[in-house]
Amino acid sequence: MSVFEIIGGKKLKGEIIPQGAKNEALQILCAVLLTPEKVVIQNIPDIVDVNKLIDLLRDLGVKIEKTGHEEYTFQADNVDVDYLNSAEFKKKGGSLRGSIMIVGPLLSRFGKGYIPKPGGDKIGRRRLDTHFIGFQNLGAKFIYDEANDFYKVEAKNLKGCYMLLDEASVTGTANILMAAVLAKGTTTIYNAACEPYIQQLCKMLNRMGAKITGIGSNLLVIDGVEYLGGTTHRMLPDMIEVGSFIGLAAMTQSEITIKDVQFDELGVIPSVFQRLGIKLERRGDDIYIPSQERYEIDTFIDGSILTIADAIWPGFTPDLLSIILVVATQAKGAVMIHQKMFESRLFFVDKLIDMGAQIILCDPHRATVIGLNREHQLKGISMTSPDIRAGVSLLIAALSANGKSTIHNIEQIDRGYQNIDIRLQKLGAQIVRK
Repeated sequence: MSVFEIIGGKKLKGEIIPQGAKNEALQILCAVLLTPEKVVIQNIPDIVDVNKLIDLLRDLGVKIEKTGHEEYTFQADNVDVDYLNSAEFKKKGGSLRGSIMIVGPLLSRFGKGYIPKPGGDKIGRRRLDTHFIGFQNLGAKFIYDEANDFYKVEAKNLKGCYMLLDEASVTGTANILMAAVLAKGTTTIYNAACEPYIQQLCKMLNRMGAKITGIGSNLLVIDGVEYLGGTTHRMLPDMIEVGSFIGLAAMTQSEITIKDVQFDELGVIPSVFQRLGIKLERRGDDIYIPSQERYEIDTFIDGSILTIADAIWPGFTPDLLSIILVVATQAKGAVMIHQKMFESRLFFVDKLIDMGAQIILCDPHRATVIGLNREHQLKGISMTSPDIRAGVSLLIAALSANGKSTIHNIEQIDRGYQNIDIRLQKLGAQIVRK
């Protein structure tokens, strides 16, 4: 298994372009199964999770052609639905959490969708009830093979209905949405996720011939159609990478420009980093972060300690809380980090404590960070990446630390960040993959 070796404490400088959005890609790629016509997708990130899904689509019989830099053409005109019963599919489908989103399109177009229990990050309980309850609402029969951890949904005809989702699940909303576009009648989804990637999916489906209204709200109305055609779609830049690079600049006292960020789609992300005292400037569609020796955490109006918590969109994304936590370790002041959605995502703080950070893990969901105000530099250590986001957080900590750090299990980082070592080297980072 590969490792990163990092010599920290170096200031970085330059420009960096965020990759295409990982979480959008996993939805958009599954949507190609809804039409026999060609679909062109641009700005696809070259990362492990996305490449696994592309391979899975190819195994299903989708014709796939790389037509340019980060651009692919997909044509699902001869899908092998029987492949869903194969041992190979059970192995491949179970290695990627995003594979759950093939179920909605397959159910909608072919009357059945199967999936083994999906893999992904080990960050606590991540239930799939919302997906399958939604399919049942549309008239599908749900079958769970407990012995093999295999899920099946089948329906001869899906029928539109009103449904109130039990949680505003992003992947659940996407999956149900893709099932509903070819259902008969009108489907109304209340408490739908409304983040930019869901909006992107809705806009793509509408260009393919779907009839979806309420885009950008938590109330989606889908009038079913009989056929969807091809389209061309360009994915947004990855907002999690944008936030990661803001945090990197602050921690390493670096002057960095993040290019082509689609600033208007970032929601509260820039302002949350600004509450940590980080200076950043919008320049057109770029974000400029100056070299900053110190930054001070804000408080609430009454002077009480700032709490930063994750929330459904347009709240702060849970995928950036680990970055916020790391950045706070060198700030002046204190902050409470409240990770509401996943109960195991804060367990990586033991590595930061070993590096010299002052963190109190209150419980699986909350950690209090007492900033060191750069009076004590973090020190390099050997550590292991537990998941994608924690891995990059530890990478940022290592780049700011004094001495050498080694990060094991970097395959987790590669799942979500494209050539991260090469791109950071261009900024002056001393990072080597071994």
